[in-house]
Amino acid sequence: MILPLLLLYLLHLGGVGFLGPDEPRYASVGREMARSGDWITPRLDSQPWFEKPPLTYWLTSLGQRAHLPDEWAARLPEALLSVAFLVFFYAILAREFSPRIALTASAILATTAGWMAYSFAALTDLPMSAALGAAMLLALSGQSRGEHSIIAGGLLGLAILGKGFVPAVLFLPVFFLVGSKRFRILAGAVIVAAPWFILCWLRNGGAFWDDFFWKQHVARFLTPSLEHVQPFWYYLPVLLAGLFPWTPLTALLTRRQFYADVRMRLLGAWVLYGLLFFSIARNKLPGYLLPLLPAAAILLAAAWESAPLKSPFKAFLLASSAMLLVILPTVAALLPAALLTGLSRAPIAFIPGGLIFLPVALIVWWLATKNHSEAAILAVALAAGLGVVYLKYTTFPALDAVVSVRHFWRSQGDGVADACLENISRTWQYGLNYYAGREVPNCTSATQTPRITMRNRQLSLE
Repeated sequence: MILPLLLLYLLHLGGVGFLGPDEPRYASVGREMARSGDWITPRLDSQPWFEKPPLTYWLTSLGQRAHLPDEWAARLPEALLSVAFLVFFYAILAREFSPRIALTASAILATTAGWMAYSFAALTDLPMSAALGAAMLLALSGQSRGEHSIIAGGLLGLAILGKGFVPAVLFLPVFFLVGSKRFRILAGAVIVAAPWFILCWLRNGGAFWDDFFWKQHVARFLTPSLEHVQPFWYYLPVLLAGLFPWTPLTALLTRRQFYADVRMRLLGAWVLYGLLFFSIARNKLPGYLLPLLPAAAILLAAAWESAPLKSPFKAFLLASSAMLLVILPTVAALLPAALLTGLSRAPIAFIPGGLIFLPVALIVWWLATKNHSEAAILAVALAAGLGVVYLKYTTFPALDAVVSVRHFWRSQGDGVADACLENISRTWQYGLNYYAGREVPNCTSATQTPRITMRNRQLSLE
């Protein structure tokens, strides 16, 4: 199990430069932390930066200290953390449910679009989600002993160090279910998380709490000031898309008898609680739902295993999951433009090459109807994994050329050494600063050259 996951998750890890504003920004903070040796105060362009707590920065710093290439230094620790969580996920589900459910849930989670995408990107969502998922599984484990509660609390503390106090809010319902273990969990979380918060506050004073807590937590939840406002229903399609290609299996969750098992009621209630919490928030981003995917994968696996063995509907749903992979070439062609201009503006044209997955769907349907459930699930997972390999090798060159600034910066050579920026958005500016190794200044006059500007949505040196 470990070797295929490593091959899939580490493949082409540096095949594209940092994407969007967040990857290069977090990588820059981690690089500055590695260079300065200050593991307490995060800094961006030499200025304190309190948007997120330090776990992702620490991971990148370790990669930098190991002298890994830029993208590998930031992405490799997160990919390895994801694989480690998936192994833990399988082990604890095999103990608490059955090896069949554990295998099915692990195969589903490992190949969902949401989990794979965030296991590749150097962002804060995956470390937080892995730590929170492990904490919840340990805390709710029926055989959990006292020392496991302390470990669960420590993992919750790591989740808080990954993305602030949101994991604590998501974990809150668990405190009402674990009885006396809640005190050990709380102690473990405080022991792990509190030292950094105290030290950062002592070094930086009230500015730390004003930015980190009031702006990044309270304002982000209650106000539209961070410009990520979405409608209340936004996360329903995001969740379904994040479960791709396993989305059709959600139809199995509508059976009332499935929830006779109290564990399924707890998992379902936790997913609904998380959905409600994130939906109420004014600012919404797709990655916020990542911590809900492990619970959703367990629900899908248990629903699949509990459905009648010879149900044609069950076989049809799994075959539909395989059939959805037909759209992968279309997604590959769409992705660069979607990331550059937005999905609504990107031209969509069906690419018929994806029809190669139709025979896979027929094989999956045949396996499912012949009661070869594990083989059918693994066939979909294998096809999804091969689809990811295809996506990496077909889209990364285009993404590197038009979405990441890495190709632009390296192709200009010494010509950009003294360049300034003219009307460059932050999406590009953070990437330029990272690859420059410094903060690239804005132009102070219309005649200043050389200058980096935008022409037809592409960076240009003039």
